[in-house]
Amino acid sequence: MKVYFLGHAVVYIEASKKIIIDPFLSGNPQAKKNIDDFKELDYILVTHGHGDHIGDTIELAQRTNATVISNFEIINYLSFKGLKNLHPMHIGGRKKFDFGSIKMTPALHGSGIFEGNNIIYGGNPGGFIIEIDGEKIYHSGDTGLTKDMELLELEKIDLAFLPIGGNFVMDVEDAIVATKMIKPKIVVPFHYNTWEIINADADGFKRKVESLKIKCEILNPGDYIEL
Repeated sequence: MKVYFLGHAVVYIEASKKIIIDPFLSGNPQAKKNIDDFKELDYILVTHGHGDHIGDTIELAQRTNATVISNFEIINYLSFKGLKNLHPMHIGGRKKFDFGSIKMTPALHGSGIFEGNNIIYGGNPGGFIIEIDGEKIYHSGDTGLTKDMELLELEKIDLAFLPIGGNFVMDVEDAIVATKMIKPKIVVPFHYNTWEIINADADGFKRKVESLKIKCEILNPGDYIEL
């Protein structure tokens, strides 16, 4: 199994199923891939409605016939856009799929979908625990630090993606606390250095996390981890 970081908060899992999370490719200054690079997808997961996360979901789903998984409100929004292969979830829900399971986790953030001068209600933001081919991958979505993360230790996460950019999400120090709570085998920082307002010291994060005896990998856009 290969798990790619594609810039900002885009994660692509290439395993028994092909899964992309928060496919913000068009307009992403970090992206090394574009929608033309994805001829086949099985699932698209969307953590919340902001444009740098819902991204190219509609076009990718139309091109690949992938099933989109997100919260109930975003799934209804996407149905109004003509998508058919849709699966709604919500915070705390876990569902078995043909590859394993997905659990939707809490995130402290917003989820408004912006269309012109209108803001459409995008439900609660969340994260995902994806169990696939015997591995557990946690994508936190955009979130601040929350005590709920202590419960994620029970999940025995193999690979966690956590934001470190501050301002809109956790900063480095809070992400270190989150890592202590979750205790994943490997943590990867994301959602930083896309724009100046979320610049962060990933090397400093790595040093402090590894002092906790937790492995940290800094991935450049296009890099992957093999599990």
